[in-house]
Amino acid sequence: MAAAGNRTENNHREKVQKVFIQRDYSEGTNVKFQTKFPTELEGLIDRHLFEQTINTLNRIYAEAEKTSTTTFCESCLACLTSYVIYLCIETHYQKCLKRISAYLDDQNETVYLPRGLVITDPIERGLRVIEIAILFKNLKEKFFRFHNYCVPLSVFFLSYVSIVCWNLSIIY
Repeated sequence: MAAAGNRTENNHREKVQKVFIQRDYSEGTNVKFQTKFPTELEGLIDRHLFEQTINTLNRIYAEAEKTSTTTFCESCLACLTSYVIYLCIETHYQKCLKRISAYLDDQNETVYLPRGLVITDPIERGLRVIEIAILFKNLKEKFFRFHNYCVPLSVFFLSYVSIVCWNLSIIY
């Protein structure tokens, strides 16, 4: 079940609400996260997009933990070389973790950040939870607040530049 908590970041003045997606231990101790849609995300992201992200993560983690002839040969070779081989090659599990990191970076950039959300890689939380930070609930409100500060500054900057250029044209 998803749990929410409020926590204040040191470098932010506003509270950032965080939603935690817990591990699903119903099928054993393999890494799998619950796909239940948290109520805190209602209206912020489509349920289908959320479930697609979690299901993709669960699928990649299942692939990482799956035993195959490749992982068997990796383990045998590691044992024969006193595990020195791991200095030269990445394990299948490490490759899957990199895929998850790249997938989450892509999802944050294309899906979650535009909606005011950020997903933290579960490896950073010890594979216990998926943390979703709600940066702001009302994207339009934040945009207009940011826009109200930036437009006067840009007008000031442009007028300053035009005055400087005008003065330079008079001098030369």
